[in-house]
Amino acid sequence: MKRILLSGVALVALPGMALANCPAITVADMQGIAPGAYPQQYELSEFQDAAGCTMEFASNPEAGDLNARIKGNPDLPSLAERLPEEPLVVVPYASAGKYGGELDVLSNATEAGTSDFLSVRHVNLVRYSDDLQTIVPNVAKSWEWNDDFTQLTFKLRKGHKWSDGAPFTSADVKFWHDNLMLDTNIFETPKDYVTVAGETMTVDAPDDETVVFNLPGPKPGLLAHFATHFAQGFQPKHFLGQFHPGINPDADSYAQSLGFENGYDAIKAYYGNSDWTDTPTPMLSKPDLVDGLPKATMPTLESHIYVRDTTEGRYLVANPYFHQVDTSGQQLPYISTQDEVYINDNEVRILKLVNGEIDYKSQSLQLASAPILLENQEKSDYTIYLRPEITIGAFGFNVTHEDPGKREAFSNQKFREAMSIAINRDELNEVAFFGQGTPQQYVGFSPLPEFVDQAWLTYKTEFDPDAAKAMLDEIGMVDTDGDGMRELPSGDKMVLNLNFSTQGIAGQTVELVSQFWADVGIASVVKEVTPDEYRSAQSANQLDVSMWRKSQPLAIVLGNNELWVPPYENYFGNRNAMLWAEWMESGGSAGVEPPQWAKDMVDDINALQSADQSSQEFKDIASRMVKNMTESLLFIGTVNAPAPIYRNNDLKNFVEFKTHSYEYYRTYPYRASQWWLDE
Repeated sequence: MKRILLSGVALVALPGMALANCPAITVADMQGIAPGAYPQQYELSEFQDAAGCTMEFASNPEAGDLNARIKGNPDLPSLAERLPEEPLVVVPYASAGKYGGELDVLSNATEAGTSDFLSVRHVNLVRYSDDLQTIVPNVAKSWEWNDDFTQLTFKLRKGHKWSDGAPFTSADVKFWHDNLMLDTNIFETPKDYVTVAGETMTVDAPDDETVVFNLPGPKPGLLAHFATHFAQGFQPKHFLGQFHPGINPDADSYAQSLGFENGYDAIKAYYGNSDWTDTPTPMLSKPDLVDGLPKATMPTLESHIYVRDTTEGRYLVANPYFHQVDTSGQQLPYISTQDEVYINDNEVRILKLVNGEIDYKSQSLQLASAPILLENQEKSDYTIYLRPEITIGAFGFNVTHEDPGKREAFSNQKFREAMSIAINRDELNEVAFFGQGTPQQYVGFSPLPEFVDQAWLTYKTEFDPDAAKAMLDEIGMVDTDGDGMRELPSGDKMVLNLNFSTQGIAGQTVELVSQFWADVGIASVVKEVTPDEYRSAQSANQLDVSMWRKSQPLAIVLGNNELWVPPYENYFGNRNAMLWAEWMESGGSAGVEPPQWAKDMVDDINALQSADQSSQEFKDIASRMVKNMTESLLFIGTVNAPAPIYRNNDLKNFVEFKTHSYEYYRTYPYRASQWWLDE
């Protein structure tokens, strides 16, 4: 047995379990050891001091074989060379795990329904603990704000490595910010989270382990952004920088030697031109080039890395350089491989779950599927958890529709009010949500902050079809041809095309709302489409009505303004007023000018993000935002209800989630790196 000393810590590379000189404590049994500064985790020195031990380490006995499957990786060095000098010590929920196994999961399609799976392996500078209140270190070892929240300093882990063994340093954070986020060849306009009230910040890297974010104004919510968002605040400069003309003067010629058009074409093949990290890799987007490329996918800090990417799914292996260990000294993750299969048909997905073929699923599971899932739990040895949703299903009439008649109708406030009170939310709750939900209006925040008038939650939610009919009569939408359905004020036929995706909203909800609207004379046609088809049509301003779950907690809004600025969501969410967004982005030279309340809301969200959260000013701004958003009925809320989370009982160290939540990034607070399979 060979011992290696790393910063005074004895490291032992064993083919199996670690020699646990430190006690293998768990959340369930802390063995009398005091908790660390942050819940359910320690820095290495902190744990050794608390436990009075010197930790010995071990890695997955399959690590060498898994590493060999990662294209472009060198032979695997010793564990001492792979771990940071101070790895993050993760306290398992119930037990120190067993290495091996394959996590079987489902997604809808490439880039659709994949955040569920991505969040299992996700890392960022920080994360929320599973109390959804406490931000804790992850990739970053620590952080510090200055007094007025205009400078955020992170300390990274010395010796941290990318999945190919290259050093991860502050230069990778600065590269992400300066050469990707602010490069107009990649992003036409900077993302909200690298700006404060529209002004960009700067990033300094004074040494390898120190990163300083300099903000043009206060933005305390920036930390929560890094804790919840899929976009990671770092990218591998040593790899992507080869293709960036600002880093490598020979970037274009090098990229062309590999078969790309230029350096930016190579960056887009590996990184995409989106901050979404599940864009197709060269294995899928450039399959004809893969054999000649130095790597099939770019290096990662995540727990697992792609080794196969096809139209049928993706396959991943454990990252042999992952920066976390458990309390017994075992390098995480425990699970060796992950198999993600694409199935866009909801009935087929449910069947595979019912048959116990999948290990974990939450995204795209709606309450409507709960009865059949619950009925088969014991037979197929899985568990269903019904957990509260943060978001609410919302409908948004396209106020910048290309059809002038529809745009005029949808932009009429009385029309939107009529459509809201035409919905029988109590019946919708009983029929579609088994009486488990709460009818409510869309108000922007979820939960609604306690200092905001709670009456907004029921604004225009009373079921009053007679009043809805009277409003439609008043604006000239009457039945002129006697078929029982109303025409546009111009006399033209009016049929709503209600295209929806099960990933975003339950089909039964759409069907019932369609019937409620038909009862007041508004005809519609309901059609299920794939998530990609829905998002493409929405972004092209081709939907009559947007429909998807929507809302965010205040903590996330403070770091991300997208729910309050046209088009009111990113590509993956519920968008509306696409031409208002074009007008704002073009400085008024294109698109359609938004109403004053929409302009005011942009000013308000910028002010809110910089305001003192304990001040009356902060409360007044948030209250005004809720008033403007709710009264506009730009998005019409339905019912807030729980949704199922599925776990195969072979999956261990799984804890009941606080919410069924995309907003805190699904599994990310629940530490999937310490899951293990007892098969």
